Amino acid sequence: MVNIERLWDKIHELALIGQTEDNGVTRFSYTKDEHEANELVKQYMEQAGLEVSYDAIGNLIGSTPGKEDLPAILLGSHIDTVPNGGKFDGSLGVLTAIEVMQSLQEQQIRLKHPVKVIAFKDEEGARFGFGLLGSRAVAGRLKDEDLDKKDAKGISIREALINQGYDPEKIETAKMDHVKAYIELHIEQGKVLENQEVPVGNVTGIAGPLWLKVKLEGEAEHAGATPMGQRKDPLVAASLVIAEIEKLASQYPYAVATVGSLSLTPGGINVIPGSVEFTVDIRDISEEIRDQLEKEITDFSIQIGNEREIKVTIEELQRVAPVLCSEDIQSLIMESISELNIPVISLPSGAGHDAMQFNRLFPVGMIFVRSKDGISHNPKEFTSKEDVKAGAETMLKTLIKLDEL
Repeated sequence: MVNIERLWDKIHELALIGQTEDNGVTRFSYTKDEHEANELVKQYMEQAGLEVSYDAIGNLIGSTPGKEDLPAILLGSHIDTVPNGGKFDGSLGVLTAIEVMQSLQEQQIRLKHPVKVIAFKDEEGARFGFGLLGSRAVAGRLKDEDLDKKDAKGISIREALINQGYDPEKIETAKMDHVKAYIELHIEQGKVLENQEVPVGNVTGIAGPLWLKVKLEGEAEHAGATPMGQRKDPLVAASLVIAEIEKLASQYPYAVATVGSLSLTPGGINVIPGSVEFTVDIRDISEEIRDQLEKEITDFSIQIGNEREIKVTIEELQRVAPVLCSEDIQSLIMESISELNIPVISLPSGAGHDAMQFNRLFPVGMIFVRSKDGISHNPKEFTSKEDVKAGAETMLKTLIKLDEL
């Protein structure tokens, strides 16, 4: 059994570091607040009997040896935040993993496998516009040129590393080999579990984002002097495409497609726009379905362009492979949930997580905990004490089962 009062107190104590006026949390990577938070989490790890260290990128790692010389099991998440975020996103996963290890220590249960609890550096990407720094490094996927990305003040990741005493020339040493699996507990950041009235769920996979920029070019003309039938209005064309994107995505059970930004020029009230640009974020846990949806959106955009004599240009901004969670680990998670007399719900994650970086390297599993009203990245983000306990008990049971595989 986990000590839910101890875990609950730590969640709220950690949230005081970087606390905002409306009880949100702002903790960007390589800042004074984040360093202070890491040092507090380090104390928690030491209290749990873990041997603690920082790696070359700044990941905080609490380790315990196993009874046998076996690959390590990794547990973790992140403690950095978006601007004015909540106290549960990321932090809950790190603190729950620590609580699980402390509970095992108190029950004098020593696992066969070594375990490493990791507070990954900069999952959110809020400071440098480039996230998953720590997990990229552990996966061996962080490139030297990535360190040249800069924040709003012109400080690069490389400079931030040096300012906090790290050596950017040694980031390759953060890569971890000899790993059995990775398990992450995270708030759902959605409403599926709440709508199903269950506190915890099994994650089937993490949808990989595909970002497109669509540009439509027509003719900017006088709004009063140009008859409706003679116009080449890219905004009308864009509106047809955007409406169709919603219809196309709705054909698939787990696919989502979002137009998140839109701009037009010249932007005068009495001028027909000359060009329109908008972004499309397409996600699904099936790469095949996601790419099929991309083709349908692209084909429809070109069709509308041809019909209306509008030039259509589509640029790929980002393509990240979806990640399917290990079926073996999913089975362990579902069995653990069932043992707590909780209905078993499986669902995909639409949001990205550190676990994505370990795709094709070693098996991953994720446990979701219910989010009130589905709110996240917001001071109103909340998960109840009872739901936190259910998540922690699920992780504890799953870890013990995984150790036996």
